[in-house]
Amino acid sequence: MGYYPLFVDLTGRTCLVVGGGPIAGGKVQGLLTAGARVTVVSPTLIESLTDAARAGRIEHRGRAYRDGDLAGVTLAFAATGEPAVNAAVASEGRRRGVWVNAVDDPAHCDVIIPAVVRRGALTVAVSTGGVSPALARAVREELDRHLGDDYAALVDVAGEVRRALRAGHRRVDARAWHDALTDPRFRRLVTEGRRALASHHLRARLEAACPR
Repeated sequence: MGYYPLFVDLTGRTCLVVGGGPIAGGKVQGLLTAGARVTVVSPTLIESLTDAARAGRIEHRGRAYRDGDLAGVTLAFAATGEPAVNAAVASEGRRRGVWVNAVDDPAHCDVIIPAVVRRGALTVAVSTGGVSPALARAVREELDRHLGDDYAALVDVAGEVRRALRAGHRRVDARAWHDALTDPRFRRLVTEGRRALASHHLRARLEAACPR
């Protein structure tokens, strides 16, 4: 099966996690980071999820999954490790049009969650389409070593300059952006933490590429 790569805005949307163990905890943390409203269905919870429920960061239903739990849900995770539960959650999801991820069970997945590297606003996602999650993690670790913390500043500067150019009604083609962003002098300024100079250098180069 081929999967279409997609980033989804879950801010304020209700998401369901079935399961209360460490894997479920990881899914919950990712959803909370994305701004989702999270409900966890499980008779028991690990300590971090218990703390989140007590703090009101998640809603906890202290019981096993049952049909109907996906009503009003945007995205659901089955993280119990029980094939029968995965199948039931996936079945309800398909009836209701809710995307489901069943952990380590591609047959019951509508979506695959990639291995992710984050540097500020930069997100790099790696997926093998569920064929080998271990390989996806290994590639993520390689990228994690390669992509330094300066990439967060790189994204910020590029975004700042893009907004300025758009405000000035300057349209820059993709080739000019590529050449400017890979300019060794620009990248060196970013790496050295000379953000203002990097921004000035990038903007000047792009403006030269698209004269009025």
